[in-house]
Amino acid sequence: DTSLTEVNSFSPSVPISPSSMINQYKFEDGPELRDLFITVDDPESHITAIETFITYRVVTKTTRGEFDSSEYEVRRRYQDFLWLKSKLEEAHPTLIIPPLPEKFIMKGMVERFSDEFIETRRKALHKFLNRIADHPTLTFNEDFKIFLTAQAWELSSHKKQGPSLLSRMGQTVRAVASSVRGVVKNRPEMFTEMNNYMETFSQKISLLDKIAHRIYKEERDYLNEMKEYGPIHTLWSASEEDIAESLRGAASCIERCCRATEKRMAGLSEHLLPILHEYVLYSEILMGVLKRRDQIQGELDSKVDALASRKTEKDLFSEEIGKLEDKAERANNALKTDWDRWKQNMQWDMRSTFTNVAENNLRYYEEVKLFLTKMLFFHYFSEEGHGFS
Repeated sequence: DTSLTEVNSFSPSVPISPSSMINQYKFEDGPELRDLFITVDDPESHITAIETFITYRVVTKTTRGEFDSSEYEVRRRYQDFLWLKSKLEEAHPTLIIPPLPEKFIMKGMVERFSDEFIETRRKALHKFLNRIADHPTLTFNEDFKIFLTAQAWELSSHKKQGPSLLSRMGQTVRAVASSVRGVVKNRPEMFTEMNNYMETFSQKISLLDKIAHRIYKEERDYLNEMKEYGPIHTLWSASEEDIAESLRGAASCIERCCRATEKRMAGLSEHLLPILHEYVLYSEILMGVLKRRDQIQGELDSKVDALASRKTEKDLFSEEIGKLEDKAERANNALKTDWDRWKQNMQWDMRSTFTNVAENNLRYYEEVKLFLTKMLFFHYFSEEGHGFS
């Protein structure tokens, strides 16, 4: 829907030529410029008397001077990734932090701790860390460095050095107070447009996610029926000598169609479903970022209103307003810059993903066309008493 790219002036121009769908953007962080490489692999199960959990190996290779070594290997569990995400949000409230997979991925499609579930999560965690590594600001976050380099006991010790209870309570009270103020009076138009964009984007990406999962389920049901349908022809051929060859040919066609369908489903589960769901999560994250920006704006507006109604303590209020204005400006600039970067990445991901799906579909239909044509002729040859191979 072109309305998603035309709704505001922040998105880069988007070429629509089908011949240039993939190589449209040149990112600043090209592979030749990267100095931080992260791999998440080797999932390992841990069973204790209290819980069962999975840890993943995180291998980091870097040429950065702020690291004491060029290579690190640590093990992290899902809760450690959650901690990192919360620290990044705390340090950079108006930057777009990449999403983590939920506690349960693809609910209803895979079982927890199954090989498929663990592999799906591993890929998502790998992408999460690499998106942070590629981010021009988040990549230099101190908590991110500690996450990549500290051994388990060191990370546990560092986690305990978080903000005090009173500090957290103060932040919570301020957040609640800001959230109940209602509409921000002085919100710049660009952020209103961002908010409108995200509301539309959220609706459409959620719908695409639901449809894609429904397609996958229907394909899976179709495949299961084909797997039952093929062997019937083989069994039938044993009792129908005159058309045995035709029946075996039909069974062979169905088997090949099954293999082609399995490949197509693998493409959907590995490329389409994860990307769509990731951007469903991104839409939730961006709505939260915009709300936090509004909270900063609301705090500034509140102080300005208080200054206007008071004749005393003007110097104190003026100083606080100055600090809040700086904070709001930094927040706005951070979000505007990250917004452009996120839009560019999102458009690249969507184009490459749907192009990949289209190419997989073309290969699938080309592959099964011959098999299905043979199936159409099956009835003719059977009626005429001829066989085919």
